[in-house]
Amino acid sequence: MARVTSGYGAAVGRRARLVAVAAEPEDLTPRALRGLTGVADELEIRADLVGDPDPSRLRRYFGGRLTYSLRSARHGGRSAAGPVERRTRLLRAADHYERVDLEAMDDVQPQLLAAVPARQRRVSWHASGPSGRSEGRGRAGLLEASAGLRERFAAMSAVPAALYLLVPQPGAQYGSAAPLLLTGLGRTDVTAFASGPVGMWTRVLAPWLGAPVVYGRIGAPGADGSPSVGRLLADYGLPALPPLSGLVGIAGHAPEGSPSPRLHNAALRELRLPALYLPFPVDTFFRFWQWSLDFGALGGPPLRGLTVTAPHKESALHVADAADPEALGCGAANLLWLDAGRWRAATTDAVGALRALALGGVDPNGRRAAVIGCGGAGRAVAWALRAAGARVTLVNRGTAHGREASSRLGLPYVPLARFSPAGYGLLAHATPLVEREPFPVAAADADAVVLEMPYRDPPTALARATRARGLTGIDGWQVLIVEVREQFRLMTGHPMPETPPLRALCRGWPEEAAVHGRTASEAPAAAHRTRREAP
Repeated sequence: MARVTSGYGAAVGRRARLVAVAAEPEDLTPRALRGLTGVADELEIRADLVGDPDPSRLRRYFGGRLTYSLRSARHGGRSAAGPVERRTRLLRAADHYERVDLEAMDDVQPQLLAAVPARQRRVSWHASGPSGRSEGRGRAGLLEASAGLRERFAAMSAVPAALYLLVPQPGAQYGSAAPLLLTGLGRTDVTAFASGPVGMWTRVLAPWLGAPVVYGRIGAPGADGSPSVGRLLADYGLPALPPLSGLVGIAGHAPEGSPSPRLHNAALRELRLPALYLPFPVDTFFRFWQWSLDFGALGGPPLRGLTVTAPHKESALHVADAADPEALGCGAANLLWLDAGRWRAATTDAVGALRALALGGVDPNGRRAAVIGCGGAGRAVAWALRAAGARVTLVNRGTAHGREASSRLGLPYVPLARFSPAGYGLLAHATPLVEREPFPVAAADADAVVLEMPYRDPPTALARATRARGLTGIDGWQVLIVEVREQFRLMTGHPMPETPPLRALCRGWPEEAAVHGRTASEAPAAAHRTRREAP
């Protein structure tokens, strides 16, 4: 593979070939195709989704290689073409495309093999059902799944081809053994990753493990877990492949919506640190934790640090070997990192709130403060404000959680239904509620300060009401930047560089789904993406 120059400022090693996948009719407009110039090496036409465009028209606007794929329902696609129609379309494509996808083993027929020479073939396999439950069966399950994929590849490789593609289902959760297949094979003509949103991180990681290509949709990310070309570039720095010796990342229910991969990876590249920050969707934290340890022990890049989102913050505290006082005090951690061989837990929600207030010129000492929300973030903020000299009252909608937090922290509790912001000099909001005000801002004192932990573009209902009332407001983006910097410092031992500016990197997030700009299909969903319980 070619050597490249990236943000490291020097040649850093391999470069993957970036394949832009056309999966919607809008992807084939002249503007969209021209936008791939200088970005994508190849263009793949998903004919089962966009039909059969005129290849000469494609070449008029895109100068790279063309791949033709007619994904059948058996392989997770939408083509309903019968055997005769399918063979006809593949044979026609062989005359106009540099590469034609042949599905194993259905398309391995003498007529097709004669028309599509080995140098033109991509032999692919997409599992139509779960390929195993390796994550639920520990290390033995991972080994079994990896062995099964090797057997599958051995059968596929009996047909000579320029590229082989294996896409298993993710199993129970957290991904699959696909990355371990790549590390074990040591070949440069094989790509393997898990399907679905749970497997998105395996798509990103695959090129570092030897896969020669990385695939991204021209438009919005797909339901099959495929990221957009824009995300591959902006969040992960692809197609450059700088050295990699370990992983860091974010674990939560829907971490693909977080800006943290973009912010952390930009800093890692700037400092030339051999790590990659990935999003890990997690339902059961303890099972994911054991899986991550097994993954590193079996040859995958080892995990070095992890940002943890709700509702896994209590679980993160339990798996740690040691914990900082703030995490122990509030009973939750949103950060795990290796410290001299031991896993350490901390909560950066506390420092995020206090430093964001300080940057806004607000001293909580002596103020009467209300913290709305008693989850991990809310408890951490309450703990920090009390330590800074504020007189803190907890507010929560659920009585059981409110009383539990009150007992743990030794602070008074008021149910949200009976709460009035009047009389409080500091109002800290730490719930996911963003579409409406969590409390009536109109009833707040004229000199009250509103600290908000959620962040969103466009601003939350509380942020808008705070601004309209003329109150001092510290929004969640300010807290996010503080927390990301602190998390980066703890996980890497290095301060996050001042350039590029973090807020500038977030500008437009997560709208840029494609190289040619925001797509109409993604924009409405992107405009309402919200995060707080961890950056």
